[in-house]
Amino acid sequence: MPRPPDPAKRRDLLNRVREYVIRNGLADLSLRPLARALGTSDRMLLYYFGTKERMVAEALALDERRPLLRARDLLDPTASPKNPAELRRFVEQTWQQLSAPNMRARLPLYLEIMTASLLHPDRYGPVMRDVLTEWTGLLISVFRGLGMAEARARTEAALLVDALFGLLTAPLADGDWDRSDAALHTLLDRLEPGWHNT
Repeated sequence: MPRPPDPAKRRDLLNRVREYVIRNGLADLSLRPLARALGTSDRMLLYYFGTKERMVAEALALDERRPLLRARDLLDPTASPKNPAELRRFVEQTWQQLSAPNMRARLPLYLEIMTASLLHPDRYGPVMRDVLTEWTGLLISVFRGLGMAEARARTEAALLVDALFGLLTAPLADGDWDRSDAALHTLLDRLEPGWHNT
């Protein structure tokens, strides 16, 4: 009977995989070079994780500073926004965390995952679907808490999530974070009045 994987070793490997992927990206990620960099073998990685995609997804989910995979952690359930002004503050605070200089080095990886999920939906599609589902679900819950009907809450949540992702993507290409920051505040100026009409 084969020995079960060592949980401590598995966790250590995941931490090191995460740092490797953040530094090197996904585009040319291959198991053998990754295994060499970690001082192990590709067979050992497959033994612990089954597939490369599962390993990457788990490694990213472990990241306590992961900027896009921690939606639920950003909102204390006991302090959910109770009115449009509080929701706006939450969105602005979230934007500040996601666009902070110390987070920007990690964001290109998520753009890569988004692209890879389009090109290889069977491999990375579930990762992006989980991200979008978590963010959208969180905001649907907030909008419902403001008294919106389900259909409208879903539309408002999709609008905010899609806008935030777009505003994070553009400055990764040209470095103009000030433009995206101004665009976010302009968007909120236009959306917040409508949130009062539930």
